[in-house]
Amino acid sequence: MNYRLKIIALKASLLPALMLLAASCSNKPSDLARQAVIPKPVSVVSTGGYFKLEQGTSVLLKGDSPEIRNIAAFLADHLRPATGFPFQIKTTRENKAAGNIIFTLSNDSVRLGEEGYSLSVTTDSVNVCAKNPAGLFRAVQTIRQLLPAEIELGTVQRAGWQIPTGTISDFPVYPYRGTMLDVSRHFFKPDVLKKYIDQIAYYKLNYLHLHLSDDQGWRIEIKSRPELTNRGGSTQVGGGRGGFFTQEQYTDIVNYARERFVTIVPEIDMPGHTNAALASYAELNCDNKKRDLYTGTEVGFSTFCTRKPEVYKFLSEVIKELASLTPGPYIHIGGDESHATKKEDYIPFMEKVQDIVIAHGKQAIAWDEIATVKMRRGTVAQDWASVKNAAEAVSKGAKLLMSPALKAYIDMQYDSTSKYGLHWAAYIEVDSAYLWDPARMIPGVGRENIIGVEAPLWSETITNLKEIDYLAFPRLAGIAEIGWTPEPLRSWNDYKTRLASHGPRMKALGIDYYPSRLIQWEKEKGDN
Repeated sequence: MNYRLKIIALKASLLPALMLLAASCSNKPSDLARQAVIPKPVSVVSTGGYFKLEQGTSVLLKGDSPEIRNIAAFLADHLRPATGFPFQIKTTRENKAAGNIIFTLSNDSVRLGEEGYSLSVTTDSVNVCAKNPAGLFRAVQTIRQLLPAEIELGTVQRAGWQIPTGTISDFPVYPYRGTMLDVSRHFFKPDVLKKYIDQIAYYKLNYLHLHLSDDQGWRIEIKSRPELTNRGGSTQVGGGRGGFFTQEQYTDIVNYARERFVTIVPEIDMPGHTNAALASYAELNCDNKKRDLYTGTEVGFSTFCTRKPEVYKFLSEVIKELASLTPGPYIHIGGDESHATKKEDYIPFMEKVQDIVIAHGKQAIAWDEIATVKMRRGTVAQDWASVKNAAEAVSKGAKLLMSPALKAYIDMQYDSTSKYGLHWAAYIEVDSAYLWDPARMIPGVGRENIIGVEAPLWSETITNLKEIDYLAFPRLAGIAEIGWTPEPLRSWNDYKTRLASHGPRMKALGIDYYPSRLIQWEKEKGDN
């Protein structure tokens, strides 16, 4: 069904119940519809009152499972510090439970899809309903955003913990909404990744792509190939000490993300961007000599010796171990900027690597250069540079992951005065990062050809979480809305007003965002 028609049909199916709710209220301002929720929900109907969190408010579960209980605990843990309330978690069989927040999984919510949810707020209760736990978790992020920004602070605050009444019905446009973090050029420790996962989950992103290998560093332990991290992971851009994730650390990150309904996509870039591997194992080179470690930022000079059987043995070992650690469906195999690889070598190499990924039970994602080879069924092309390649991939029956560099590369500078970032693709201000639609970027490529959007963050110029935040936010919030909210409901003028109120919210969350001059940022309480 056409997406616009699906929205209209959903609203029509909800209209009778919503009119009954509205009829019971006086002509008060439509407060719920004015709330600054990002991404913008599909359908919001206000009824003009408020539900208030109080000392006795509990989180009630209709039915019980460890996963649902964990989501309830996640919400309670985020509400307790600022309110000082206990927020007990209980099970219930009652349809109504005044004064509480109620979680329900129901097949009645199937029309909202895998991640959709309905949120009904009355003066008596907050009812959250979804088909799957993922939908309940997305609803939790909406509840957090409906409360004052102080809810995110870690000490008791004096605030009226009110949620406007009404009904929200919400579901995403695209199943894949993500960001990529380059941990190869500069290494970021697990605590940084966990903080970033928390930040992206807040805006309903559900994939984190980790760029785990490049010329400057190899960042994932492969037990069958220890020199990859002993030598290949020892440095980074600028010559500083590198680092890597042990398999136990990687598994912990994967599990942390999974609890927040974020799927990790690991990338081993190849056949170029491989100097760290070439410096670790001599047999990966045609001359059987290890390469020197590299700490610069130039690209395109390295390549596996693609005609050697030893290379495919190596890759099979690496992908086997990585696949066993990764519950998500995808392994990213790179394929970009392989300037040192002859075309007649690149083509069979990328075809064989796709087969290796499939043999280990995963689907391959590759940068859009993959369109120049025979694509295996299920392989996804990540559009970043070439409209021609992206269109060619679709003509071969592949799906696209949209990351056009001139819009979605959040390592680009905002303008010429930006402290961090590059500008080879473009200067990307907050409005430019928001004002694009994935289904209108490539002639002949529509929403049905696209699995989603991803905002890559390369790390040539950044070394810590503060600098990640500066480049990622607030642009990542806008790209999250592109991935979630239907295009007819998106408007820059509306979005920039909602974003303005997220200044205090991001600060409360500890996000050191870039205060773009295009936004009239709302001041925190107490600011002059």
